[in-house]
Amino acid sequence: MSAEREVWREALGVVLATSAYGISFGALAVAAGLDVWQACVLSLLMFTGGSQFAFVGVFAAGGVAALPSAIASAALLGVRNIAYGMRMSPIVGGGVPRRAAAAHFTIDESTAVAISQSEPRLRRVGFWGTGIGIFLGWNVTTLIGALVGDVLGDPKTWGLDAAAAAAFLALLWPRLKQRRAIAVGAAAAVVAASLTPLLMPGLPVLVAALVAIVVGWFNWLGAREGATA
Repeated sequence: MSAEREVWREALGVVLATSAYGISFGALAVAAGLDVWQACVLSLLMFTGGSQFAFVGVFAAGGVAALPSAIASAALLGVRNIAYGMRMSPIVGGGVPRRAAAAHFTIDESTAVAISQSEPRLRRVGFWGTGIGIFLGWNVTTLIGALVGDVLGDPKTWGLDAAAAAAFLALLWPRLKQRRAIAVGAAAAVVAASLTPLLMPGLPVLVAALVAIVVGWFNWLGAREGATA
């Protein structure tokens, strides 16, 4: 029983820390031009922080005209959850209803807490406790942030018009720990910046993402990094 309590404590810590970001998302979503209810629907249905910030960032840059690009950017970031789902499938267990519910709660944090446990039962506790807890907390804090952002009014008055991109960069920065990741990120940034004056908002981000995917797929920088390690 003490081991299970420890898992619940770990899950609770992750829930509280992650849910706090929902306030930022709610405020940034409203600053980008979404209504309060639209921000809340995004958290209810999309429920993956990185994809939500990507969507808001592209939408803030181009408005309704950039909506297809915003959706595509969010979808690209959400692809990683497919890999998480494959890893979580044997942990969650069988049954279509159970797997369908688990799919919605399969995110970075629930997967990380689950696979860090040593027993199948504790992994299930970690997965469901973290996933459901973050879902509830994230949606509550999204509503709070959206209401606060709605009260603030014009985002340019407070400098929030660029906050969505800054928030997404803050999420990305801790992942840049290897030279290969830094090089790919720098190349993608150069591509996006070069194409920004030429393409509609959102499309430069997609082209840059494709560059990163191609580099990663063919492992163009892998051999060099391995040789210097």
